[in-house]
Amino acid sequence: METRKLTDLEAEFIDAVRNYKKAYPNGSDELEWYIAGLYEKLLERD
Repeated sequence: METRKLTDLEAEFIDAVRNYKKAYPNGSDELEWYIAGLYEKLLERD
């Protein structure tokens, strides 16, 4: 199995997506907005 290194932003995005199901239905709207923001940051080019 290959080990990959993640940036802090990538790790934060993965954690947020994993926590989304736990938050449903309480707090899921805010978390969905947060995940969308992280996703947009990941797509930005440096």
